[in-house]
Amino acid sequence: MDIILFGPPGAGKGTQGALLADHFGLQRLSTGDLLRDAVRQATPLGLEARRFMDVGELVPDQVILGLVREYLGGEGGAGVIFDGFPRTDAQDRALDWAHAEIGRRIDAVLVLDVSDESIVQRMAGRRSCPACGAVYNVHFEPPGIAGRCDRCGSELVSRVDDEEATVRRRLAVYQAQTAPVIDYYRLAGTRLEHVPGDQPVEQVQKALIERLSTASAPTQ
Repeated sequence: MDIILFGPPGAGKGTQGALLADHFGLQRLSTGDLLRDAVRQATPLGLEARRFMDVGELVPDQVILGLVREYLGGEGGAGVIFDGFPRTDAQDRALDWAHAEIGRRIDAVLVLDVSDESIVQRMAGRRSCPACGAVYNVHFEPPGIAGRCDRCGSELVSRVDDEEATVRRRLAVYQAQTAPVIDYYRLAGTRLEHVPGDQPVEQVQKALIERLSTASAPTQ
């Protein structure tokens, strides 16, 4: 079973993908992890990717797809959860071609639906301790003393990529790039399931498992 898991930045794809992989006995595939591993191991595709990374350019789709094909033929043979990939309309078609070459297909597309405002609260509200690594959220899990770590008393900081303006830009990119990808699979007749992601982790996981386990017609 090969599954694609979509959701905006901060929706919990990493957490949910890992839990689903464990439940169904699948491999979770993050193309970012795949790329870093290939570069670290200096594989032929990793060396090719590094040429682009070293000059600050995006790694071309054909290199990423090459890594994915290798993975599907190796560790991902029993089934894969794609976490945040494909990201563009070109990548979804290329992934379909890669699957066709090895006689596989995407069995389901899962979409975690979380509002932009909830994502902004989750991400822009994060504060971390540079000394001990503790993480807080000013909206949901604030420290006892504002701006100070409960564990060691150090001043909490906000990461640059968690600033509200940055989060909103990332959300805009996600909406612009991912909506066509979701439409592509919907029009192709691939099973498409939307699950509210603005719930506790356990509830989201239960809903995802139920959607994948049921034999009913796909929800679109």
